[in-house]
Amino acid sequence: MGTNGGGEYSLDAFRHLALGEVTSTNSECLRAAREGDPGMLWITAERQTAGRGRRGRHWASEGGNLYASLLLLDPSDAALLSSLPLAVSVAVHATLKSVLPSTAEALEIKWPNDVLIGRKKACGILLEAEMLASGQRAVVAGIGINIRYRPEDAPYGVTSLSEQGVSQGADELFACLYREMAWALKLWDHGRGVAEVTRLWREAACGIGGLIRVNLPDRSLDGRFVGIDDQGLLILEAEGRQQLIAAGDVFLL
Repeated sequence: MGTNGGGEYSLDAFRHLALGEVTSTNSECLRAAREGDPGMLWITAERQTAGRGRRGRHWASEGGNLYASLLLLDPSDAALLSSLPLAVSVAVHATLKSVLPSTAEALEIKWPNDVLIGRKKACGILLEAEMLASGQRAVVAGIGINIRYRPEDAPYGVTSLSEQGVSQGADELFACLYREMAWALKLWDHGRGVAEVTRLWREAACGIGGLIRVNLPDRSLDGRFVGIDDQGLLILEAEGRQQLIAAGDVFLL
């Protein structure tokens, strides 16, 4: 365990650096880690010029949305790290739940960590890790939330919080995220609290029991989404057998 090992994720344990325009908040966090930052650092930006999504995809980053990344050093043993994205998505789900009006469409999580409103993507979450010269593992959780602006050319349904009746701006939303992430990480407890995190994740999940397509780097699989196991791996039932999937893009059929 590194800097955060054993320490509580209390609100005053985190620091926040607010920037104007950056390439990406994830890149800024990783740079800070290489320069010796002790972690527990939030970096937010008004705009990103090179925001990225999963598998290096471009993430549109106009002003008026929330772009935030959290740097953690050695947040858990390597074997328990795969459940961290679930904790992050539970925190983002709780954040949006706290600001969405009762008239908004259904708020759900799509595996592993897309947060959807009315089955439309409202948020992108990207976790990246890097081994540092010190031997510590830097883990960055990047979160982009569509508040005022959403991409017009996305290949899937997208929405923004303003379209759903939310009046809060990026600063107010970040204050909620800051609080909910501290709560979720405390619950996760360096990977030891994964059972409670997966329980909350399942309560918010969309598509369990339905047919899905999972796009892997080399092929696509269609089957029934059974759920997730206790480490957060997707359970897919296809051709009469169940298989566990650690990473992939999921489409509801």
